[in-house]
Amino acid sequence: MADGGDLLRARFGIDLPGAEVPDAIAPMIDRRVARRYTDQPVPDSLLDALLAAAQSAPAKSDLQQYAVVVMRDPARIKQIADWIGTMDWIATAPVFLVWCGDMRRGQRLCDMHHMPHANNNMDTFLNTAVDCSLAMAQFMAAADAVGLGTCPISYVRSHIERVSPLLGLPGGVYPVAGLSVGWPAFRRPVSMRLPPSVVVHRERYDDSRMPDEVAAYDERRRTRDPVAASGLKNNDVYKPRDGVGWSENVARQLSVPERFGFAAYLKTKGFDLA
Repeated sequence: MADGGDLLRARFGIDLPGAEVPDAIAPMIDRRVARRYTDQPVPDSLLDALLAAAQSAPAKSDLQQYAVVVMRDPARIKQIADWIGTMDWIATAPVFLVWCGDMRRGQRLCDMHHMPHANNNMDTFLNTAVDCSLAMAQFMAAADAVGLGTCPISYVRSHIERVSPLLGLPGGVYPVAGLSVGWPAFRRPVSMRLPPSVVVHRERYDDSRMPDEVAAYDERRRTRDPVAASGLKNNDVYKPRDGVGWSENVARQLSVPERFGFAAYLKTKGFDLA
């Protein structure tokens, strides 16, 4: 493992004077996404331990409003990869997990105790999503610790009308993200992140320097790993061109609506969202 300064420089592309990296968190700063996997299986015993680690994550008011569907059938995993279309490597993962927000369990608990479920609202939706995300993040950290590789897949929500029936998701349960899991075939480069000065605010929010900071970040990323035309977003809307930086590519993606039917889908699953 490289020293702390090297790890921070790799992650941010700049020096962070004064920052110290304890050995215990160095692997977290060095984390890399894994999108290709070997043929080595993930033992059930190990997977069960990782899922137990996930269930050890914090949960809002101890409500534990999430569920995870474990997929091991290669044909079913490939079906999701085929629907997504641009991520064929998903089919190489020996395990694919679909992390779900789950309001249904709370509704059933209220029924069991002959009480009304009076919290079908936007706050409950947010709580289910956060509980689910915390558990998934803890699973990923545990997987990294034993040498496994993972990659979160938000695109399961782009095909939610297919994924939900495939998994038999009932009312009150919806997919938050997929997660490919396996032994990585190789270590990808570290993804450069925004400088802490853009993300971390002291005492109060202040983004007055954001344009200059992001312009410098664009240049650092362009120098390290120029954005190829094939990596540009929404080329059917905006003409591909050389020299597009991270910030413009983000704007290209965010300027075109994505998953605008998600709220309608949630309502069909029984979420009020009021």
